[in-house]
Amino acid sequence: MALTGERLKHTRLIQTPVYVVAVEVEMILPAEDPSEPCYEPATVQFLKEVKERADANDIDWLKRHGRVYRVLEPA
Repeated sequence: MALTGERLKHTRLIQTPVYVVAVEVEMILPAEDPSEPCYEPATVQFLKEVKERADANDIDWLKRHGRVYRVLEPA
């Protein structure tokens, strides 16, 4: 199901206890109600996969799809 409306690029941060992953995704301002941006179902599934891969320490896959940052312990 493709949504119609203005498409905007947005950087989304996915955080786990060990990593923060920055991925670029599309948000849509629906033509019917442009007051609230939303994601297409495929984008939601992609964000879930990013979280699962970060939890599984799949760094190679994560680096192909975004930027990976390691969380440091407080000083």
